[in-house]
Amino acid sequence: MANVSDQVLFVLVGFPSLQERFYALVGTIFFLAYVMSLCANSTVVLLIILREHLHQPMYLIILNLAISDIIYDTATLPKIISKYWSGDGIISFVGCFIQMPIVHTLNCLDSFTIMLMALDRYVAICMSLRYHSIMTNQVAVILCSIGWLVCGFVGLYVASWALPLPYCGPNKVRNIYCSLSKVAFTACVDSTIVRTNSFYAGVVMHMTPLSFIVLSYIVIIATVCLTMSSGNWLKMFNTCVTHWFIITVFFIPRIVEYGYNQYQLVPNADVNVLIICLYSYVPHVFNPIIFCLRNNEIKKTLGQIFKQMTI
Repeated sequence: MANVSDQVLFVLVGFPSLQERFYALVGTIFFLAYVMSLCANSTVVLLIILREHLHQPMYLIILNLAISDIIYDTATLPKIISKYWSGDGIISFVGCFIQMPIVHTLNCLDSFTIMLMALDRYVAICMSLRYHSIMTNQVAVILCSIGWLVCGFVGLYVASWALPLPYCGPNKVRNIYCSLSKVAFTACVDSTIVRTNSFYAGVVMHMTPLSFIVLSYIVIIATVCLTMSSGNWLKMFNTCVTHWFIITVFFIPRIVEYGYNQYQLVPNADVNVLIICLYSYVPHVFNPIIFCLRNNEIKKTLGQIFKQMTI
């Protein structure tokens, strides 16, 4: 590997069957998604950091998610935008293997963070009298820090599986960024074991938090139905539905992709990439809107800021 790594280049194919006349349009869509995500998540980060009354466990967890989304989009979208706007889809060996652990780390972290949100809602609804003693700011920071440490290790460890493989060219990665399974597929040796391990790692990484999320919301719904009045029930249900939208968009396409790649004999690469785009970037645009900008306290804070700016 040491003899070839300096010369190895990877080519991000993106949508393999996309006609060249649509390149500018697709690049623009990616660019708009990046700008919207960056603006919305940066707004959330600044609000939560600068406003002391937002220094609460739930907002600290949302801050963690917003930072993760900003880093993820910045690490992946500029290169694919460059490919579709200028034809530069080439990424170096070092660049690819820097991008890969970032992608897997932050994918893992997003699953973990959404699980923490479900945990926070579970404690707030099912243990409401003890919420402030259980979910403190210190506990939220510790849990988020554990997520970064554990997922950072997982991302580096998973990416290391593809590092020893020899790459002889043309190294066309049928994806919009470097991920383990897609990069390993370009190796000039049989990488079935690595790709199979990647599949099982992804299942554990995402299905474990999803199982906890589903279980927690089952308990939440049961608790609400038994203890709350109809007015409170509708308010809680409205809040949970918005969370379920993000959970659905984030997890369901992943499950589809895992099954599609594992059991489809001749997978359609364009469909595969579209599914990856769906779970990679759509949640990043809607997370700050659903988790924060719909929140009355956040909207009130934004209103006060705009009012001060216009005076």
